[in-house]
Amino acid sequence: MERGVKTARTKVEAKPPIPKNPPKIDGSAGRHLKQRLKEASEQQAATTEILRVISSSRIDVQPVFDTIAASVLRLCDAQFSAIFRFDGQLIHIAAFRNVTPEGAAAFRNAYPCPPGRGGNTQRAVLTGSIVHMPDVLNDPEYVYQEAAKQANFRSALSVPMLIGEQPVGAISVFRAAARPFPDSQIELLKTFAAQAVIAVENVRLFNVTNDALEQQTATAEILRVISSSPKDATPVFETIARNAVRLCASKFCAVFRFDGRNVHFVAHSNLPPLGVQEMRNRFPMPPIAESPAGRAILTRAAVYLRDALLDSDYAREFAEIIGWREVLAVPMLREGVPVGVIVVAWTKTGNVQRRYEELLRTFADQAVIAIENVRLFTDLEMRTAQLTRTVGELKALGEVGQAVVRRQRGRATVIHANQNPPRFSNPQAVAPVKEQGIEL
Repeated sequence: MERGVKTARTKVEAKPPIPKNPPKIDGSAGRHLKQRLKEASEQQAATTEILRVISSSRIDVQPVFDTIAASVLRLCDAQFSAIFRFDGQLIHIAAFRNVTPEGAAAFRNAYPCPPGRGGNTQRAVLTGSIVHMPDVLNDPEYVYQEAAKQANFRSALSVPMLIGEQPVGAISVFRAAARPFPDSQIELLKTFAAQAVIAVENVRLFNVTNDALEQQTATAEILRVISSSPKDATPVFETIARNAVRLCASKFCAVFRFDGRNVHFVAHSNLPPLGVQEMRNRFPMPPIAESPAGRAILTRAAVYLRDALLDSDYAREFAEIIGWREVLAVPMLREGVPVGVIVVAWTKTGNVQRRYEELLRTFADQAVIAIENVRLFTDLEMRTAQLTRTVGELKALGEVGQAVVRRQRGRATVIHANQNPPRFSNPQAVAPVKEQGIEL
């Protein structure tokens, strides 16, 4: 059988793939990509540096603010930068970078101040939103044109620092030229603002823990002094004054007693000799509105003077002599009745925090315990002494009574021994005598 003829197979050779030409990058695009890569690298390095400072500054946020101010100045091509803190009422300058002396003076004249729409930072804190002013002179609500001229800036960008929806500050950058900030720099400031919030919260939590420990230690110390001074509350008042100055970061503390008619100066911490002498010259005196202590007693509530020199009801000359400006007075109340006051004061304004009032209320409650403890101990001593005298008197009376009884018994015995019983020859004569109840 013949085999069929094999048909020839066509051998197809594989063709190499046709290489695609890579896109050509002209010089400007290449430079642009390199610039973006450089910016991204610098931003990453700055973020890493800020995180490093945050980790090493658990008790102080200032190094973090200083680092952020330097980074945004460099990375945002700004004329100068500033970090601001918000305490819930006023905005304070926290850090400056590259500000001229004239510009620094202009800013210090404007701050601290409340939130508002007149400035870029105030508006950012007020609204909790980013405020971008390509030209501050063209913003109809901007009121710091003169300050802008002194500080030599035209454009401004402010990004709020938010914990939830609550503003705690802002980061602001300024340029001499009137031109907008690009989106990349706005996003960068948002990143820095988030890092600043982390730093603020870290320090706050650390301080809360530390403050709680210090307050617990102070409370234990005060209770120890109360237990060791049952007859005198003065050591307790002195301990309270010393701890109030330390924990409230105040300059002075004075403690007063109220007897229902007059206020008495009983203890202090860190008052200068002239201030102590003035206190002793003025007190005791009735509670009056010119005195923070008197006002706290009259109102039975905490009294806060933001600036004693500007308070129309306060005796200004007293503040000038002692040297205090901001004052907080918390009354000691026993069942709603004032029995004293704790007053702390600062030489500058803007120091009072809500927790200071709560701390002083705790100290005031402990002072009331000390006062009541002394009163009860004194009453107990008086009753004990009176009872002792009564017992002594009764004992003396008993001894006198017993002596009288013994004397009477002795006399009766002598009389009975010296008398002879009568003799009767007639027994019938005795009967009438027995009938009369007379024993012979």
